[in-house]
Amino acid sequence: MTATTTTTVLTVRAFLLDMDGTLVNSDAVVERVWRRWAGRHGLDGDEVMEVVHGRQGHASMALLLPGRPMEQNYADNARMLAEETADTDGVVQIPGAGAFLASLRGLPHALVTSADVPLSTARMHAAGLPLPKVRITAESVGASKPDPEGFLKGAAELGVDPADCVVFEDSGAGVEAGRSAGMTVVGVGPRAGLHAPDVAVPDLTRVRVEAVADGSVRLHIA
Repeated sequence: MTATTTTTVLTVRAFLLDMDGTLVNSDAVVERVWRRWAGRHGLDGDEVMEVVHGRQGHASMALLLPGRPMEQNYADNARMLAEETADTDGVVQIPGAGAFLASLRGLPHALVTSADVPLSTARMHAAGLPLPKVRITAESVGASKPDPEGFLKGAAELGVDPADCVVFEDSGAGVEAGRSAGMTVVGVGPRAGLHAPDVAVPDLTRVRVEAVADGSVRLHIA
């Protein structure tokens, strides 16, 4: 019996890429830092981990400690970001991420991450990945994913209509943000598959880009 492979082909003009869980596997650091935080606040570590992926830290804290003033969340988040930036042990690229980014050279693409500039720079470098020229980070937006602001800003900076963009995401918050922005969402990894992206892949070895003469790109997803 011969297995068959189904390929989805999308026609797009720009790529908006999440970082953690999509390009970079930073789960080991996220687990260490957030489980310590959970312990300090008497929270269940497993429940905390269900919330934090994809969101800025202060937004996660607001959900987990709803009675705490946001000023404390922002201050706590700043300490957490510094802690995460200093810890790159176990940070590696998602399979296929390097080749995928190389295939996007010369094509409109942007990093859209809930990390700030120091953290995103540290993690991309630790994973051996190049930083895209256009980056939308925590400093760039007023609202965290699942708000679509980051993806909409990325599309605007690239000069591409949101409907012509494809989002690569791993988290529920990120999938929701991409969908709310009116973009096609490719879910990467097991977390994304739980949140009904338009297409799901286990990693980035399953995607291939093909430039087209009219300026669009065909995205082949196996």
